[in-house]
Amino acid sequence: MSFKVRRGTAADARAAADLWLRARKSAVGTIPAPVHDDDDVRRWFASHVVAGTALWLAIDDADTPVGILVLDGEWVDQLYVEPTMTGQGIGAQLVRVAKRERPAGLRLWTFASNTRAQRFYERHDFVATSRTDGRDNEEGAPDILYVWPGPGARR
Repeated sequence: MSFKVRRGTAADARAAADLWLRARKSAVGTIPAPVHDDDDVRRWFASHVVAGTALWLAIDDADTPVGILVLDGEWVDQLYVEPTMTGQGIGAQLVRVAKRERPAGLRLWTFASNTRAQRFYERHDFVATSRTDGRDNEEGAPDILYVWPGPGARR
């Protein structure tokens, strides 16, 4: 499949939110269901994500999002791929963009139940540094902090 990556704009908020919703809902059973309804998620993308973070989109030839990356400072706040398109290098390309944009290092949380995401991030040189019981996330689910220290860090 052919895709390219570009910065998202306010005009992309709805499509990015809808991809996020499809990805999260398709993963229920592996990760907790979203705690906010669809309209809340769309409002959050429109008011917060496009205005206060760096939204990146992987898009197909029709300019339809097939992956999203949200960077908030050193945090990979969101990384999701269209559920029917996983395993095609979209997530890997978005991680490369994140590393290029934040060469001093990255951090992210993933649910402890999401072993597929853990393997993905570990393949991309992220290291699990701590685990929680979930009391600090909205879903109340155990999670894992992953860190990519950047290319100059000692290993």
